[in-house]
Amino acid sequence: MFPVKPENGGHIHSTDPFATPEQDKSAVRRLRGRLAAPVTLWTAPGPAGLTVSSMLVADGDPGRVLGLVDEESDFWDAVSVARRFAVTPLGPDDQQLADKFAGLMPAPGGLFAAGEWVETEYGPVPRDAGSWAGCRLDAEREYGWALLVEATVERVEIGDVAGVPLLHFRGRYRSLDR
Repeated sequence: MFPVKPENGGHIHSTDPFATPEQDKSAVRRLRGRLAAPVTLWTAPGPAGLTVSSMLVADGDPGRVLGLVDEESDFWDAVSVARRFAVTPLGPDDQQLADKFAGLMPAPGGLFAAGEWVETEYGPVPRDAGSWAGCRLDAEREYGWALLVEATVERVEIGDVAGVPLLHFRGRYRSLDR
């Protein structure tokens, strides 16, 4: 190991030296960061996928899903053609999967090369997914710096075990068991 000598100008940062300083961040972004959000994987036929944490499920007859997605993503390109997609809640063991689909981690061979997937009419779903929903796209519109996607839930698969959810809070992954 090479020694780090502060007297020579070298030191290890305890924080991200490239991060935007708190005072320069948008107040809305700072507020959003203080709200815990579920980490979900949205996939579509094609296949394409995207990690989404800005979303909610509205109960009703039929149930509805709302989410904010990147309109320049491969996921949106696939959904705008297929008009359907799957939503899978992720758990604590899915952090690398979430990072790959968010574009934060390399995915050699493509996003769907690793792991086992089940093909559905709504898009691929991780084989070990406890629960997922198949959705039909109803509408989309620009909303802030994202695209608001509105969909009808057409199919729901609930796993045998209610797993602990993966959450995103203050820029990091968290779970209810930590």
